[in-house]
Amino acid sequence: MQCAVRSLLRTESRGEPHDTVVQRTAIWKAMIVGAPTNPDRPDVIKGDLVQFYRDGYRPGDPDVQPADPRAQLHDEAFPEAVDVLIVGSGPAGAVLAAQLAEFPDIRTRVIERRAAPLLVGHADGVACRTVEMFQAFDLAEALVREAYWVNEVRFWGPSDEDRSRIIRTGWVEDTPAGLSEFPHVIVNQARMQQYLLDHAAKSVSRLEVDYGVEFVGYEKDDVSAHPLAVTLRHTAGERTGEEFTVRTRFVLGCDGARSAVRTALGIELRGDAANHAWGVMDVLATTDFPDWRTKNVVQSAGKGSLLMVPREGGNMVRCYVDLGEVAAGDSEIRKTTAEELREVANAILHPYTIDVKQVAWSSVYEVGQRVADRFDDLDADAPEDATPHVFVAGDACHTHSAKAGQGMNVSMQDAFNLGWKLAAVLQGRSDATLLRSYSEERQSIAADLIAFDKHWSAFIAQPALDPAHPERGGVSAAGMQAEFARQGRYTAGLATRYAPSTLTGGGEHQKLATGFEVGTRFHSAPVRRVSDARPMQLGHSHRADGRWRIYAFGDVGNVELRKFASWLTEDSASPVRAFTAADADIDGVIDVHAVFRGSHHDVDVTELPSILLPTSGPLNLQDWEKAWAEDPADSIFTRRGISSHGAVVVVRPDQYVSLVLPLTARRELHDFFTGFLLPA
Repeated sequence: MQCAVRSLLRTESRGEPHDTVVQRTAIWKAMIVGAPTNPDRPDVIKGDLVQFYRDGYRPGDPDVQPADPRAQLHDEAFPEAVDVLIVGSGPAGAVLAAQLAEFPDIRTRVIERRAAPLLVGHADGVACRTVEMFQAFDLAEALVREAYWVNEVRFWGPSDEDRSRIIRTGWVEDTPAGLSEFPHVIVNQARMQQYLLDHAAKSVSRLEVDYGVEFVGYEKDDVSAHPLAVTLRHTAGERTGEEFTVRTRFVLGCDGARSAVRTALGIELRGDAANHAWGVMDVLATTDFPDWRTKNVVQSAGKGSLLMVPREGGNMVRCYVDLGEVAAGDSEIRKTTAEELREVANAILHPYTIDVKQVAWSSVYEVGQRVADRFDDLDADAPEDATPHVFVAGDACHTHSAKAGQGMNVSMQDAFNLGWKLAAVLQGRSDATLLRSYSEERQSIAADLIAFDKHWSAFIAQPALDPAHPERGGVSAAGMQAEFARQGRYTAGLATRYAPSTLTGGGEHQKLATGFEVGTRFHSAPVRRVSDARPMQLGHSHRADGRWRIYAFGDVGNVELRKFASWLTEDSASPVRAFTAADADIDGVIDVHAVFRGSHHDVDVTELPSILLPTSGPLNLQDWEKAWAEDPADSIFTRRGISSHGAVVVVRPDQYVSLVLPLTARRELHDFFTGFLLPA
């Protein structure tokens, strides 16, 4: 690879400005050695592949894992019984497939009513938080390489001298500095799904989608091991219209806003009806508009608003065209053609024009915000120990506008929340009542999203303020710009905070690590891996494998940190010992890491407690990737406000901080894990 990179640098740098060559060199060097890729975003650092020789040497592509003997190949007949049936291969279904494919002992099947994979259209905004999640699947590097990076939002409004013409009124950074090591990016929803589905197909489970199969209904009994009898129907091929039945333990409805699973549950979406219409089109065009390759919010004087978002590939742009207020039940607006959308867009952009050469995809939708009153099959009268068996996720349980760019992102986070819980229950690590926490946690997040989207979609649709007639209302250019800057954390997908619960502690010890806020996602920072001095992001050690993480922070000479690690290693009261089977890998349930304040040269890994150099896998090989030190140029201790006394940070399998404790904590840590893990 290095030779190929050197060749690329030679061939592509001829005749280019020196700064361009330097920047490209930095990017490609980063792809080889993990160095910073962007001087303005110094903490974008490439991770590394999972340890792919743990089970012994194997040649070939390390991304393609050896098939487990229990894997069911896609060309085999649909089984009579499965553990999990995922309905829909959209954003939520694809994340669940990628997660559950990690566990070949869990029989998972994915059905999709379409005859083939999605190819065009739909969502395209990928929040920073979603890219962080993709890193847990080792997919972030490929994603950000292909995607368009949203760096700025620029604002256009009517000129005071001639309100028929628009002028640039300002700009803001799209994502405030320091929110994430990853950028906000744009890429086709179809590609997002395919990354995840390809990951599942390359996994030990060889999980693939059954296209041309739809969910019809289900019946439930309370006595069999697979209590759900699900009726399915072929929608394509020689067997079109033919129905068959499969038994399963769980059904996951990820089948969109017109969800058949939600209908079968008798759940309704409640909220406001649509009253504002927007047209959307992905176009390839030529134009004299100077900001064609940046994200733009354009307000005109009386002709509507336009939101422009460049797409991946260097030329395509998505245009959201304001079509104004619509009466309830008005279906005529949906007949608006792409040609009509182009005419409205050109009117808004005057004196600039766009000459559309091709429309890759277009649609018309009405803004409405609705959310389901429950996300599973348990009603309000269900006993506290009742177990849900049918779930809805993504658009099946919440719908909203595209303006905030949160639909696909929140759908994926729904699935990321549910997937690890299902795996824990199906593998016997947690009681089935853990699954009640999915609806409890994600319904409140959806309600927050709906509230934000109501505000945001109404704000975006406001007309430009006319200084000569302020009584007519509207928003000023400065007001629009300030609101975009203020909402940066939410639109980056980083506003989620889980309330205290069995899975999330309180903030009694938050002062020990102020930058790892309990209930929010684990905010990564640069570190050095002790074993090989590699600069990395600590959060990139987190894989989507269903394991909990414990990060212990302290000075190189911190006695309490070593005592804590020894207790985790040796004491029967340690959660690692209490909840990990004797014949299992010691890090199979809880993955323990230590992060030292000081130089990596001052840490001898072989002298650390064995939980920081554990042996695992069939060959009992040592794992050299549990000990870290601060980056001398960018200390994680300073960045994340870690106390001089050290701290323990507990992180959920979906990357959210559950607990911050002192290094002396013993009983608190044990009691926390006792709340949801079963003794080994």
